[in-house]
Amino acid sequence: MSTQPDLLYSEEEEALRAAVRDLLTDHCDVAGVIARVESASPHDPSLWKALADGMGLAGLLVPEDRGGQGATPREAAVVLEELGRAVAPVPYLTSAVVATEALLACEDGDELLAGLASGRRTGALAVGLHTAPGAAFTTVRLESGALHGRLTGIADAAVADVLLVPADDGGLYAVEADAVTLTPQTSLDLTRPVAEVTLDGARGHRLGDAEPAVRRALRAGAGLLASEQLGVADWALTETVRYLKDRKQFNRPVGGFQALKHRLAQLWLEVVHLRAAARGAADALATGEDADVAVAVAQAYAAPVAVRAAEEALQLHGGIGMTWEHPVHLYLKRAKADSIAYGTAGAHREALAGLVDLRAP
Repeated sequence: MSTQPDLLYSEEEEALRAAVRDLLTDHCDVAGVIARVESASPHDPSLWKALADGMGLAGLLVPEDRGGQGATPREAAVVLEELGRAVAPVPYLTSAVVATEALLACEDGDELLAGLASGRRTGALAVGLHTAPGAAFTTVRLESGALHGRLTGIADAAVADVLLVPADDGGLYAVEADAVTLTPQTSLDLTRPVAEVTLDGARGHRLGDAEPAVRRALRAGAGLLASEQLGVADWALTETVRYLKDRKQFNRPVGGFQALKHRLAQLWLEVVHLRAAARGAADALATGEDADVAVAVAQAYAAPVAVRAAEEALQLHGGIGMTWEHPVHLYLKRAKADSIAYGTAGAHREALAGLVDLRAP
């Protein structure tokens, strides 16, 4: 008999949030993020080391007997909320969630899994960032033990030590990053770059079957992405309310104008609903109960809310919001890029219709 999900944050989860937020406050300031995205190296290796190694967060989803922290997707969701609030340029979602979940489904991935869990190594699943959990994914050719092919839209490939590559023999292969050719691709989200990966005779180690590993990884990615989108939306709402309380027109705080109050109240409701959907997905992934449905619901709702929250933040900040120095553009770009990551809202609505047998006539 299924139990009612507990969507409230536990004391441990709140303590984790506070620790992550403190670290990001000290090591992920807005000016630094903007400076990084203007450079050729948007990722922040020192911040990633502090998160992955110093706090042990890279191994949250890995059982203790396999070298990790033995936590659940609920705790990983809290971390992603805070990373979303800071638009932190680190490969947490791609390595500590997606690549890690793929390895957890493999028979021969323990050694690499321990490396990712410790933060010593970073991994990336070589499946396009746009791929939904139930969608077909591109594979490469396996010929005489060597891999040949090209994969596009691979998120955070530039900082991965190892790539998890699906091949046409049905296997998932670990390929060292220095054995492939990476070509940067234009990404709207400057804090999460994507690349084209070309394999020309690269050797790989077979980890297990690609199909179940990729499906598991993409489902976890989609479900926990909703928590990152929640962080983006929550920052947008909080900062906009703060700004409108401070800014004055006609000697009155702008936030006191009724039309703006209504817009902010509507946005607040949507963010609250997004929090429930994101927490529901994280809890379902942790318990295994109706996870496919919960993930589809969360992603069907999360993308439009996060985008609208960032758009409202940009517009309601007025002229300052249009400047490069103000961080709101980073949040809007992250929200827009996230809206197609691991499947669009439309793709998840279609999947949900099939899951609950409510197909259109």
